[in-house]
Amino acid sequence: MIKKEAQNIFKHKGLTTEIQRMWNVKTEVISLTVGSTRAITKPFRSYLNNTPEKHVVKELQKTATMDTAHILRKVIM
Repeated sequence: MIKKEAQNIFKHKGLTTEIQRMWNVKTEVISLTVGSTRAITKPFRSYLNNTPEKHVVKELQKTATMDTAHILRKVIM
């Protein structure tokens, strides 16, 4: 999970730089990686606190699990 989180942050670094140049604002990449087994990384809750909207961790985990099940059903059938 930690490796995947680092990959997501690295992957979006170029987008962050582009947004900073275009809009002259400070940006930060927040990786909200939720595993299919409802696993989350340690800084996950602090990342959520940095977002303007309020989210419930259990709801995000449920959504990730349901979406994973949906993808698996499509692939299997």
